[in-house]
Amino acid sequence: MSKFYDWLINIGSLDFGNRSALIIGGSEISKQYAMALSNLGVKDLVIIAKTGTYISDYCKDNKIELKTGGFEKNLSDINKKDLVIVAPPIQDTIPATKMAIKNNQSNILIEKPGSLYSKDLSSFSQEMDSEEIRIAYNRLAYPNLHKLKDLCEKEGGITSCRFTFTERLSTMDFEKDIPEVYERWGISNSLHVITMALDLIGLPKEIHCNQFGKLAWHPTGSIFVGNGISENDIPFSYHADWGSGGRWGVEVNTKENSYQLIPLEDLYACPRDTGTWNHVDFEKAFPDIKQGFVEEVAIMLDNNDHKQILPSLEQGSKFNNIAEEIFGYN
Repeated sequence: MSKFYDWLINIGSLDFGNRSALIIGGSEISKQYAMALSNLGVKDLVIIAKTGTYISDYCKDNKIELKTGGFEKNLSDINKKDLVIVAPPIQDTIPATKMAIKNNQSNILIEKPGSLYSKDLSSFSQEMDSEEIRIAYNRLAYPNLHKLKDLCEKEGGITSCRFTFTERLSTMDFEKDIPEVYERWGISNSLHVITMALDLIGLPKEIHCNQFGKLAWHPTGSIFVGNGISENDIPFSYHADWGSGGRWGVEVNTKENSYQLIPLEDLYACPRDTGTWNHVDFEKAFPDIKQGFVEEVAIMLDNNDHKQILPSLEQGSKFNNIAEEIFGYN
């Protein structure tokens, strides 16, 4: 068992009772962060929202201070917190983060993907001084992902990988966000699974990308097929047919087993020379909380070197750049 997986499944024993936090944003995502902080024992919590309509009842029921009117109005009144979580609409993420820094906040977790453009994250990264800013790709903090990493390492490493990110178009709410979010849906949403695959095998050093089809709201394509070789010399392929059947998934192979993260929150193994998939047991510190949220919050609150698990702004820019190639956004 690796030191990080062992730490991850035991975060319930850590004491964060004297820590403080601020959440910028009043959506369901913000509620998930508030629940994570509460389960970790954080009592000093403030939430800033534009209207607070969605989250006000939750704040009232849980005695959480809610400030309405948006971050522009309220940030200057907030004392320095141990952690600031920035989770407003995507177009406000970088402006809110910059304002938080201006107001002396320095340990900041910004909701994924941070920006819809690689150049914006890269440019923002160049402006940073001593601030610790990480992007909240919560799936990179999944316990099953790190259990899988341990298993693959013991079996000599990953030999190949394939992943899929088919989207269920009939479930999408096109009124929720600005049109730009849907025009770059590969970064807004599909990148969540792509980052898991790349976290396992490394960034591509060679990639061949094909786009087919067309959607009125996503003109660069609806079918995405490609392959390449990662920086760790692991061959990979991907396939996504938006609007068809299937679900997100990552599959990696070793000399001993094939492993599936399908669904992404679970783990299955198929031994070599067989066709039988068996569930792989793994532990979670908070099984009743949406996976990844409480783990990434604990990573940001604890004084250790685990923050490297979550992407920096520059790493996030590289993820966005790869997605721009896969989806033809260039």
